[in-house]
Amino acid sequence: MGVDVKIAQSWKEKLTDEFESPYFQELTDFVKAEYKSHTVYPPGSEIFNAFDKCDFKQVKVVIIGQDPYHGSGQANGLCFSVRDTVKMPPSLVNIFKEIQSDLGKPFPPTGNLERWAEQGVLLLNATLTVRASSPASHQNKGWERFTDAVIKKISDEKNNIVFILWGAYAQKKGEIIDRTKHFVISSPHPSPFSADRGFFGSKPFSKTNDYLKSKGLVEINW
Repeated sequence: MGVDVKIAQSWKEKLTDEFESPYFQELTDFVKAEYKSHTVYPPGSEIFNAFDKCDFKQVKVVIIGQDPYHGSGQANGLCFSVRDTVKMPPSLVNIFKEIQSDLGKPFPPTGNLERWAEQGVLLLNATLTVRASSPASHQNKGWERFTDAVIKKISDEKNNIVFILWGAYAQKKGEIIDRTKHFVISSPHPSPFSADRGFFGSKPFSKTNDYLKSKGLVEINW
């Protein structure tokens, strides 16, 4: 993607076959051209931020999103996350409401979820880039194939991972997960359009921690 892209060494090694495949070269050419001719989010150096902040060996939880936020200064390469000074989008507000209800924790001062990533939560968007103000503009260019490979790699090579699938899109993408050795939590999306249909009250955060604890793993400080 470019010399300034940051990604943890363990992921570079695990995803070598993807990075070297023809479809990924085409995707790279497309993304580079987009960054040259349009405003694209997140900043180029943060495209793989989810993989840089959460090493392959660290992964305990995977949350699957769809597109990066397409508003100015929002996206930081982690799904559902925004930069420290940016107003929280409605879906993220609802996520924190559910944490408050589920765990009794107060709203945090920032919507930046790097603190989750550093504890082993892979915050994976299906598509890692987007043109400003144009949702879905980088879909069906190769990113989905790449992120499917990421999910399959985690499913195949790790054990006792919690996958959190919010909404129909994430649930479809999660069909490749081996449910005999991983824990899958599914519910409606936290978007204001669907949160009242079963996201609120679904308790994904306590369920995740209960599962991790049952496997002798350190819980996530949500």
